[in-house]
Amino acid sequence: MARARDPHTYDRTQRGFHWLMAALILVALALGLYAAWQVPGTSPRREILDIHKSIGLTVLLLLPLRFVYRLVAGEPAYRAPPSRSAHLAAKAAHWSLYALMLLLPVSGYVYSAAGGYGLPWFGAFSFPRLVPVDKALSLAGYTAHYWIAWAVGIVLALHVLAVAWHAWIRRDEVLGRMWPRRAAEG
Repeated sequence: MARARDPHTYDRTQRGFHWLMAALILVALALGLYAAWQVPGTSPRREILDIHKSIGLTVLLLLPLRFVYRLVAGEPAYRAPPSRSAHLAAKAAHWSLYALMLLLPVSGYVYSAAGGYGLPWFGAFSFPRLVPVDKALSLAGYTAHYWIAWAVGIVLALHVLAVAWHAWIRRDEVLGRMWPRRAAEG
């Protein structure tokens, strides 16, 4: 017998998008940071950056699907609605995350494409170069990518801290909305 979805949790598709993209972004950040410590133009840096780019472009492709699905599906109701200021802060944080999830791979794309570097997707194909090879544009893309990556790291850390605060201090339902507990079987 199929269990009815809890109206106070995000549906399976939204949770899937959330956790898949969280994993992809964390892996891409870690690979990008590791590659930054490698000697440019050498192995394994090239291979690491190819995977990093592939993951970033995957995030870029998944983002509109996630965003449209989120608009259509909406968000679940709260059992106990948060204060107006907490709700506005959560909305601002979520919009910031969506913007950063867009800007980070776009800036990486501009950096690579304008720099004349490859735009591979896991060795299956290469993305087309939509910007001209231009050293100044590549540098601007690199600079933006660098600072946006730091912003993503900071916002993600704040996001995790906010979830921990809700789970362990407030002891409210925020974590359960995205990671629901299994119903007791009986």
